[in-house]
Amino acid sequence: MAMAFKMATTGMWVTDECKTSFMEMKWKKVHRFIVFKIDEASRLVTVDKVDGPGEGYDELASSLPPDDCRYAVFDFDFVTTDNCKKSKIFFIAWSPSASRIREKMLYATSKEGLRRALEGIHYDMQATDPTEMGMDVIKDRAK
Repeated sequence: MAMAFKMATTGMWVTDECKTSFMEMKWKKVHRFIVFKIDEASRLVTVDKVDGPGEGYDELASSLPPDDCRYAVFDFDFVTTDNCKKSKIFFIAWSPSASRIREKMLYATSKEGLRRALEGIHYDMQATDPTEMGMDVIKDRAK
């Protein structure tokens, strides 16, 4: 398996699949969201879930586990007050209160490396429960 980018602070590697899926979302609009996870055994950041046809924000929110950390990117399409169609990509660091402390630390220290590997993210969010990343929060940030 080819590795794309090594995160110096934690020694984790971002797989090519992560970057390829992100580029498909960003340029080809194939995906609305991608969920990433860290595999501690192999020291890799991998794709955990990619949206299926017709899935959107609700499916993203339901795919984040209540007791495990994850990263997610979400492509939010909206119309401005000037009636222009726009798209903004959100990076979400999901770290629920019920997750282990070691896992929270690992995800916190690896976040910037993954974020740098995924070029073109507009907004960064940290969420510990679903209300901190609700659609109302995303709409407010995208203005």
